[in-house]
Amino acid sequence: MKHHPPHKPHWWPENEEWPPHRSPRHWRGTNMRANPFFRRIGCFFALLNLLGATLFFTAITYALNYFDIIHISLNLFSWLLIPLGIFFAFFLVLAMVFAAIRMRHMSMPLDELLTASQKVAHGDYSVRVEETKGWPESHALARGFNAMVDRLQVNEQGRRNMLADISHELRNPITVIQGNLEGMMDGLYPANVETLKSLYEETQILARLVDDLKTFSLAEAGALPLRRELIDLGQLIRDAVSAFTSKAGEKRIKLDLLIEEVSEIEVDPLRVREALVNLLTNALRHTPRDGVIRVRLTESASGEGRGVTIFVHDSGAGVESANLDHIFDRFYKSSDSGGMGLGLSIAKVLVEAHGGKIWAENDNGAKISFSLPR
Repeated sequence: MKHHPPHKPHWWPENEEWPPHRSPRHWRGTNMRANPFFRRIGCFFALLNLLGATLFFTAITYALNYFDIIHISLNLFSWLLIPLGIFFAFFLVLAMVFAAIRMRHMSMPLDELLTASQKVAHGDYSVRVEETKGWPESHALARGFNAMVDRLQVNEQGRRNMLADISHELRNPITVIQGNLEGMMDGLYPANVETLKSLYEETQILARLVDDLKTFSLAEAGALPLRRELIDLGQLIRDAVSAFTSKAGEKRIKLDLLIEEVSEIEVDPLRVREALVNLLTNALRHTPRDGVIRVRLTESASGEGRGVTIFVHDSGAGVESANLDHIFDRFYKSSDSGGMGLGLSIAKVLVEAHGGKIWAENDNGAKISFSLPR
């Protein structure tokens, strides 16, 4: 039966070979004979068994000769068996000392790893273990542990940043609402339509923030509901783009829309629209005055893998190369981005919930595309 190596864990270092370099060419899972560590331990205990059997034979022979059960020449016993027994006894002592040293050498990195893991369990993500101690197998284990702690530290920092951003984003509309309400109660502001409209706009900001957090938490938990139905995707895109006409007009940004004729597709229209709106919001934020935002819908493939592809292409400065692979990461945002940086992360989880994929590239500006399967 052919065995295969397990899947590479997400915390394994990207520059490390998987399975580890010292693993056998044909992976045998947990088969101890296939593991170099267990082979060395097995050889060591086989040697101990051989030494023990030799000493046991020597002792039995001496006892039988002593009680006259068998008769062995005294010269033979003195010149052969006794020196042989002494030699093997001395060799056994050396082997035990060597084994104790090697076991200590092997257990030291494990002790260090145990201490470090206890610190991590108590929230200390700054701890690292040395990657050059112990056996070669322990080197790979230490590298994997350090990579895991690195990711935990990044996620923890992202979580703290997100909490700070949430507090900041909530504080602004709440402060405006609270200030206007106090002004109306004190008679400083009239309770007219204009004042109430401004308060209503602030409540919309709060509602959108809460909806984003709810969507993201459901997607992270794998519990995001999808209500699929056959829709005209081209019409959905037109409606979503038309909602940005006034905002684009304020910056004199041109919305260039090209929709190919595609057949109806079964998706959740609210979720797809939300993903597209997030992409348009991001493009509008990074497109300069008098710029262009291009939105396209095309048939992406044919046969069993057929689907559709939508892309939003702005004429801004594009995405820095260092940020291009991270713009969809949770809690991640560039230094010039506003808000909490959840828009593109939410777009990613919504697209992937439909079985699609999303990617970004630079092409005289930022171009973000996503595909949906049929």
